[in-house]
Amino acid sequence: MIRARAFLGAFLGALLAALLFLAGPPARAESYPSRQITLIIPFAPGGSNDLVGRAIGKRLSEVWGQPVVIENRGGGGTLIGTAAVAKAPPDGYTLLLVSPTFTINAAVKKTMPFDTVKDFTPVAFIGRAPLLVATSNRLPAASARELFALARSKPGQITYASAGLGSINQISTELIALLAGVKLTHIPYKGGAPALNDLAGGHVDIYVSSIPQALQLVRSGQIKTLAVTSRKRLAILPDVPTLEESGTPGAELGTWWGIVGPAGMQADVVAVLNAEINNALNAPEIGAFLAHEGAEAEAMTPRQFGDMMRRETERWTKVAHDTNMSID
Repeated sequence: MIRARAFLGAFLGALLAALLFLAGPPARAESYPSRQITLIIPFAPGGSNDLVGRAIGKRLSEVWGQPVVIENRGGGGTLIGTAAVAKAPPDGYTLLLVSPTFTINAAVKKTMPFDTVKDFTPVAFIGRAPLLVATSNRLPAASARELFALARSKPGQITYASAGLGSINQISTELIALLAGVKLTHIPYKGGAPALNDLAGGHVDIYVSSIPQALQLVRSGQIKTLAVTSRKRLAILPDVPTLEESGTPGAELGTWWGIVGPAGMQADVVAVLNAEINNALNAPEIGAFLAHEGAEAEAMTPRQFGDMMRRETERWTKVAHDTNMSID
């Protein structure tokens, strides 16, 4: 009898422990978030990455009643802030805003302090925006077709600016040049603003720019926009054709934003975050904000977002290989 009671007690204890273990993650998800969340943005304040992250953080804070603190950790080509999140506890309270640089770094850097696939958990996609193929007014080309014809007649003599080595501007222009069959010369700058200033001044020929950066100069006539990198024309620039319309198919690309966390996050916590960020994308103020950035909101599951980042990394890795592009 004593042995039977001991066995029964041990069995019930083990059963209770198993039930508590199985109930653990849902209980954590039901109480999430119960305290401050830190969203690290691996860029300096003021740019589109910072603005998008702050808009999403503000919305989540309002919905949850918990502070979402934005922490800008620029430097190292985004590696400093990104590495900090890779090492953070995977409890959902430290998140990272990612953009094309996340996948470009993996493609162009020979050494990285983390693995963009193994060390992170995809959480939610936010949206994407096409880029503008802008040129100096001094360049004698009124269309993308004319630009590429001119570049073919002067291999390596047409210059393009970027916001720095490994930037979305550089690798996007290299991809466009590959598809168009032209050779351009890269002039890196320390940021988009000085690159655009020199474009307007005629010191450089081409700059593949984000929409907010270039729009004012385009509308004032200080630079020309020959094409957009989207699948269809933009409502804000209806007269500007796509690159495919201009005879260069396959050049659909752009900038985008999403949220990831450290590897090992609980699936139910990821689900809570994904659902709430997707809900935020339906908020009128978020839609209006993204439209101002020339972007469109787009909801994805964590798996879809992870697959998208892997495909983009593979694309940029091929471009880097084909153009001998490396920033190490």
